[in-house]
Amino acid sequence: MALPILFYVLMTVSAAWSIDYGATLNGLRKDLVFLIIPFAFSCLPAYSSQQLQGVFRFYSFGFAAYAIFFIGVALVTFLSTGDNSAFFYHNLVTIERNAIYMSVFASFALFYFISLPQKQTIEKAALAILAVFVLLLSSKSVIFIDAVLVVVFYSFFSKVPKSVRYLTLISLLLFLAFSLVFVKNIRERFLLEYETAFVDNTLNTTIGNGQGKVYNISLHQAWNMDKFEQNHFFPGTALRIYQTRIFGEMLQEDAIFFKGYGLEASQSKIVAKANEHGLYNGYAEFNFHNQYVQTFAELGVFGFLLLLAMLFLNMRNAIKRADFLHIVFALSIIVLFLTESFFCRQRGLIFFTVLYCLFNTALPASKTNIEEK
Repeated sequence: MALPILFYVLMTVSAAWSIDYGATLNGLRKDLVFLIIPFAFSCLPAYSSQQLQGVFRFYSFGFAAYAIFFIGVALVTFLSTGDNSAFFYHNLVTIERNAIYMSVFASFALFYFISLPQKQTIEKAALAILAVFVLLLSSKSVIFIDAVLVVVFYSFFSKVPKSVRYLTLISLLLFLAFSLVFVKNIRERFLLEYETAFVDNTLNTTIGNGQGKVYNISLHQAWNMDKFEQNHFFPGTALRIYQTRIFGEMLQEDAIFFKGYGLEASQSKIVAKANEHGLYNGYAEFNFHNQYVQTFAELGVFGFLLLLAMLFLNMRNAIKRADFLHIVFALSIIVLFLTESFFCRQRGLIFFTVLYCLFNTALPASKTNIEEK
């Protein structure tokens, strides 16, 4: 539990050189979970694998109930308005809760049920509800990670006969493919990335108020264009490419390699870059959308290395214990950090820190069995 605590110590020290002391102070209050939760776990006896499974079972059924609630609310909205967008993305859970974060939380519950060697009817129902919920939330990165993890589970961890394993895997992948092809709202989110990634200035037909055309920015433009226009739209991948690019510019212009700007103090620099490159004002409100970049920009190379150390230790322990749910958490976080500044929201902080501590302080299954004997 030393690494998260050291991470928080570095955050605290960064207040000494922060370019925005007020933002850093607010960040320290929010990030206090890096100190409190690991310290609390260090004072508790280690969990057995059975106790851990009990915690995850309670969480997973709870989230299945949560999914039913939001799908029910969307159904009521659809029946009253006729607008089927109520079932998809941020509209399903509200932008404040954020579809990407909800997808991450729901996916962990989903894989708890997938990993059960034997499933009762209620567990199969919960699995189906969560699978539909994750698809409706339409997070491209989470759906991609989940598809990879499904293949990993049925290739290496499932104990059912090979014929049943392959049939289940094919059925799940066909369900995913069917949803991407035939569900318009999901298909359009994926097609937007595919169609705009390598072609400059494609016309965006879904955004605009009728007074002017809006053009999509390609990956090449996001990385290379010096000046943008107010009617330029950044699809998700292009925005993240642009944010990584401006981080490189900041590294060249400011002495942040070793110290960074200070915890939560990089936003003013992002705003300045948006003005410099002529972006639409709304883009200045976005953070780096990449936890690796966010950490490097704010805490310097030492914060970046501490973050990598936490992720490496987490993945090493997951593989060493051959714990599929631990692997789900470790791999999902590694990939998700490429697309989200996960620690900028407290829900992300708590989810990461609690699961990190639960998995890395729990007794291995073999040791638990020995102690029970």
